[in-house]
Amino acid sequence: MPNPLPPAGPQRTLSLAQLSNSVGDGAYYVTSALYFTHVVGLAPARIGLGLTVAWAVGSVAGVPIGRIADRRGPRGTAVLLALATAAAVASFLVVRDFALFVAAACLYATAQSGLAAARQALLAGLVAKEERTGALAHLQSTLNAGLAVGAALGGLALSAGTTQAYLAVFAVDALSFLLCATVLLRLPAVAPVPGERGAKLEVLRDRPYTVVTLLNTVLLLRMPLLSLGLPLWITERTEAPEWLVSALFVLNTGAVMLFQVRTARSVNGISTAAQALRRSGVLMLLACAVFAVSAVNSPWGAVTALVGGSVLLVAAEMLHSAGSWQLAFDLAPAGRIGEYQGFFGTGVTVARTLGPLLLTALLVGWGTAGWLLLGAVVLAASYALGPVARWAAGTRQEAGHAAAVAVNQGQGV
Repeated sequence: MPNPLPPAGPQRTLSLAQLSNSVGDGAYYVTSALYFTHVVGLAPARIGLGLTVAWAVGSVAGVPIGRIADRRGPRGTAVLLALATAAAVASFLVVRDFALFVAAACLYATAQSGLAAARQALLAGLVAKEERTGALAHLQSTLNAGLAVGAALGGLALSAGTTQAYLAVFAVDALSFLLCATVLLRLPAVAPVPGERGAKLEVLRDRPYTVVTLLNTVLLLRMPLLSLGLPLWITERTEAPEWLVSALFVLNTGAVMLFQVRTARSVNGISTAAQALRRSGVLMLLACAVFAVSAVNSPWGAVTALVGGSVLLVAAEMLHSAGSWQLAFDLAPAGRIGEYQGFFGTGVTVARTLGPLLLTALLVGWGTAGWLLLGAVVLAASYALGPVARWAAGTRQEAGHAAAVAVNQGQGV
């Protein structure tokens, strides 16, 4: 088994930064809904509206913030965004009305989206190209470990059920981002990339990369599947016990911690990324078919099918993660990593925003047919990513050739 620790140096420091704030994120994810209802005093519908608005703002802001990371330097940008996230979480401790809640949530979502893009640009500047997917696999494993620890802390707050316990969790979350900023400062600075004043965001005109991002967003529907789709399916359509929801989350988190690095080792270019994505699509279709079978009049039969489907789901997730990371980096032009990663990351926001509505309609409303349709759509998107990625790579080669010809002509060659 590969070493679970990333290599010493920038990769390990990046992992420590990831670990520090993912502990806070895990606690936040577990407790935020009840905190905003019980402590802040907001109605669930208003919470949903506010968070939807916030993540919509954050997804739009991620691209220009990524551009700033390229032009001003990713390390300093990442540190400032970690501090902004800490400030946003700290503001939740005192916010008690809807307007201020939306403002704090917009700051939180914007800082989080920008931080993800700046970190990717920072990694690109500190890690050799051939090592980036492996480095991201280590970061993903670290992320899951931190989320697990944070979720446990959040669970303690939920058990206590007191205002003080909830406030303590949010304070820990804010402190975790302060620690993240401190760790990021230990990294070497990456020189900013000079650019033309007022230059437009190139990624918005890059049609091949846009199509890659859209197709990847379809594959990202697996994210709300684990957090919302399966829990609803289990409680509404199966005879399985409700505690299985937690068990399946632990299964997913543990598998990623143990096997994501090993899975990513086989992905080292566009062709191997496309192969991993195709395999991910096949496994996703099989997982959906097995989940559909869990609607049987037998608790043990339902549990068996749900566990089997979850194993297929996490295997598909790890292959998809490795393949999408490789494409996102390989297809981003040098000097615009932050900008392009900011745009690619909008797929996560779209999947988290629209995914719950889509999955609820498909799975709870359509049942078995919904599962099979979901699997078929994901499979089609996974197979389409290979040709589209080759198209995108071809446009990069053409642009590079045109630039070389222009230089030679200018030199009189």
